[in-house]
Parts: sequence; structure tokens; C-alpha cells
Amino acid sequence: MGAGTVTERPVVGIFGAGKVGTALARLLVASGHEVLISGSPRQTALDLLVSVVAPGARVATPAELVAAADVIVLAIPFSKAGTLPWESFDGRLVVDAMNYWPAVDGNIAEIDADPRTTSEINAARNPRARLVKSLNHLGYHEMEDDSMSPGSPLRRALAVVGDDDAARAVVAAIIDAIGFDPVDGGALRHGRALEPGHPAFGRELSAGELAVLLTPATTLAA
Repeated sequence: MGAGTVTERPVVGIFGAGKVGTALARLLVASGHEVLISGSPRQTALDLLVSVVAPGARVATPAELVAAADVIVLAIPFSKAGTLPWESFDGRLVVDAMNYWPAVDGNIAEIDADPRTTSEINAARNPRARLVKSLNHLGYHEMEDDSMSPGSPLRRALAVVGDDDAARAVVAAIIDAIGFDPVDGGALRHGRALEPGHPAFGRELSAGELAVLLTPATTLAA
């Protein structure tokens, strides 16, 4: 489908065929989405890998993925973010599911010194992209285990933050479809709470509990 109107079951393209990307692909396929995956050029037999660990998903080149996907998910190591085809994301709905992990990425001095959230840093790579932050604050091993049907009192909440209201709504619908309660966290800068070492990261929270953590302190005090 690509750029333009997003359908009820948008085509989702995932950059990253690792544990996060493939776990997410399985949930998306199970919920009726068409899924494309683009992996590292160093990965061999990617078609075979995806057919085994994410049956129903289809391997695509980066260009094919960008052209066909309604929603593009970035699920690669944060340190590799610069290798993504940001110039082709003009007007595209992009989900930043990456986390900055010094233990994995090494300490990146310019990131450590930057007061912005990591998603704000990524958004600046192409300000014309419709970037939201989501799907980063639970582990890949929890995605399928914690997915539940709508209405379950134990359903786990996942947040969506971003500066494009319509983009947040599309991603919220996907989160609901794969078995989680979506929470609209507002502006992209609110994504700080979703990053490693911050209040919402890795915690099993209800929608109400997560919403409180995403509400700026100035609003709570008003």
C-alpha cells in the first residue's frame, strides 16, 4: 500500500530480523497483517530463517519494504540506526522500537551528551517522517506470552508517543490488534519514560498505570 491512506489492516514492514523483529512479525501475522521483513546484508539464508521463525511474513529488500509498507517498524540495534534508509521515509509512518543499550551499542558520547530522547534524535534524521515511539518497552520474550484478547483484566498496556496524532492512532490500533492495551502518551518527548532505566521500561502495567507515568509532571501538578 505504501504512502497514502492507511487501511484497517495496514501492511507492516519490519527492519530487523532478530528476536524482536521476528517475535513482532509472528504477532502481526496472527492478527491478520501482511508483514515484510528486511534483515542485515550479513544474514545468510534469510528467506529460510523467516519461513521457520516467522511463517507468513515475507522477506523484502529495503526498497521493496519502504515501497509496500503502510507502517515501517525499526527493530535493529540503536547503534545501526544510521544505516537505515532515512531519506526514503518522507511522509512515511515510522515506529522507532529501538533502545540505546551501552552494553550492546557501546557508549556513544554524542548520545550520552544529548538532552533529547533517543527517538527525538532519530526523528531529526528525517523530520519529514511521521515517527512515533512504541514497542520498545517490553522484551521480545514477553511479546507473545503477554498478548491477550481485548477485555482481559490482566491485559498489558503499551504506549505510543509521537508528534503526529493520526500516526499515533494507527499504531495504537496495531497494538490493540496484537493483544495489548494501547496508551496514547502524546508528544514524542514523553518517550523518555519508555527508555531503559526510566519508569515504564520493562514493567507490566495497566493502561491507567502507564498513562500516569507518561503524563508530564507539570500536567499532574495543574
